[in-house]
Amino acid sequence: MSSAAPKGENCLVDTDSKAGDLFSAENAHPTGTGGTGMLAKLWLPKGLSASVAKEWFDRRRLSIRPWASFVDQRKFSKPRNFGELCQRVVKNVEVYNSNYTFIFLGLILYCIISSPMLLIALAVFAGAFYIIHLKSLESKLVLLGKELTVPHQMSLAGLVSLPVFWLAGAGAAVFWVFGATLFVIGSHAAFRQLEGSDLDELLMEPV
Repeated sequence: MSSAAPKGENCLVDTDSKAGDLFSAENAHPTGTGGTGMLAKLWLPKGLSASVAKEWFDRRRLSIRPWASFVDQRKFSKPRNFGELCQRVVKNVEVYNSNYTFIFLGLILYCIISSPMLLIALAVFAGAFYIIHLKSLESKLVLLGKELTVPHQMSLAGLVSLPVFWLAGAGAAVFWVFGATLFVIGSHAAFRQLEGSDLDELLMEPV
């Protein structure tokens, strides 16, 4: 029969090429709307891509101030007055913004890991969105005469998973993360002494 399936190396090559098409990010359009790879089909926000997220993460990581200096107890003191307190907060947030960002992300990660129900809720949300998104790729999803865009799909997935988030106490978790973040970052920014260069820069600023 002339239509026999390919054998040997040709079969392996075809399998590898197909696997490359599924998981290759090279075929994905930068906006996440084009391309033939799996990443192009599953990436969510329009205008963003894995490379953009990685670039942002790398920029933050490279701009982190040394953690040893960040937590050096010898450089902490009580501000003398309210004016100095405000100066410290404004300047330290500017100087240590990358450190503060990773502290915020770390608190979110800790909150998720320490709450099994929250993990389940996130899994339900991701699963619901995945199913809705796959359906939209097969055919356009229309609700009340309007096509469901990606934000609409995320909202629908959120509604589906809302009861699970409520059972998981997601609201309390969000308040805890923001409260802990404000406490940790606020305390550090208020009590961390400014470096000499930072003080000189403040003195040189026009009033």
